[in-house]
Amino acid sequence: MTTDPISPGPWLFDGPRPSRRAAGSAPSVVLFDRDGTLVEDVPYNGDPARVRLTPTAREAVAAVRAAGVPVGVVSNQSGVARGLLTRGQVDAVRRRVEELLGPFAVWAVCPHGSDDGCACRKPRPGLVLAACERLGVRPEDAVVIGDIGADMDAARAAGASGVLVPTPVTRAEETEAADTVAPDLLTAARLALACSRAPVAGEVRR
Repeated sequence: MTTDPISPGPWLFDGPRPSRRAAGSAPSVVLFDRDGTLVEDVPYNGDPARVRLTPTAREAVAAVRAAGVPVGVVSNQSGVARGLLTRGQVDAVRRRVEELLGPFAVWAVCPHGSDDGCACRKPRPGLVLAACERLGVRPEDAVVIGDIGADMDAARAAGASGVLVPTPVTRAEETEAADTVAPDLLTAARLALACSRAPVAGEVRR
């Protein structure tokens, strides 16, 4: 496989900007992790045909959009650094996700490996910061939804809020450390939209 030059920062893919924004205490953007959150986790997947949505992913994204809040994706893709994925394959999977869920306002993708020392690979805050900067919103007004502790740590490091949706791969200590835990993605989206409002049924706060 031919490898592409890897930039020192994240890859950014822009989408359409929302025509309206929610008012009040709703977040300025909701950023979803990709693998294990929006789609089933297929390690180093570069094949659009293998993309499968997770339960309630379509409903969760639709709920955020219906509230007038932009949606984005923040995703580690270390398969690029390992020579297992190209930028074209990452983009092909991105396009397939958007075929299933509609366009996202921004994608921020880290193509680096864990030993590369980049600032963008979760649990570092770079993906969240880059996505927020691209949309012109403050990180502290953003919410990150993901399935592992690295997603929550990245949100916390960026000053954003986080909602964890545990899966079988989520470690118990990651769930214990999360500020907010949801039983499924749709509940997580509702919690993200609620922000500082009254808790939503099904919420677990720690």
